[in-house]
Amino acid sequence: MSPPYSIFLVGMMGAGKSTVGVRLARRLDRAFIDADRELEERLGVSVPTIFELEGEAGFRRRESMLLDELTLRSGLVLATGGGAVLSEANRQMLHARGRVIYLQASASDLWQRLRRDRNRPLLRTANPRERIQKLTADREPLYHAVAHHVVTTSRQPIDQIVDVIVKLLAGHVEAPSVPPAASPPGVSAVP
Repeated sequence: MSPPYSIFLVGMMGAGKSTVGVRLARRLDRAFIDADRELEERLGVSVPTIFELEGEAGFRRRESMLLDELTLRSGLVLATGGGAVLSEANRQMLHARGRVIYLQASASDLWQRLRRDRNRPLLRTANPRERIQKLTADREPLYHAVAHHVVTTSRQPIDQIVDVIVKLLAGHVEAPSVPPAASPPGVSAVP
């Protein structure tokens, strides 16, 4: 029997990837890794500090190297950073090496969750609410392209979200090998 496939959670900052990931990993008796926290732990500095020292391009380069390593592990629940899907190579890697769940939330729900969070480098702008709307609009097609399943997290209890994901994954026993396309086959949306 082959080792269990990994589960990769993608979505905007504030969509619930870390919170859902911890509970999903516990439910499935798997290890959980938050990619941003892992990067911080390895480098000994925060994500905002990485952005300050190396810019977004430097952060994305480090993020891609980490994802290349982590996505080779089996049986893992991995919460990716919100911008991990910006790289085509990352999208192909995620899609090919595990099951990708897009945790979708509306821009207004993301704003409600993030408006007091001062630890988000991309929201350090004059109008963070507008920035969330733009990032969501820009990234939405990329999340859909990489995802095997889409699960809405807006106004949903965490345990209900985990239940939906477990049901969606129930029939999958190994990682897919088809690279993501603009409209990937087999993508299911769950309201």
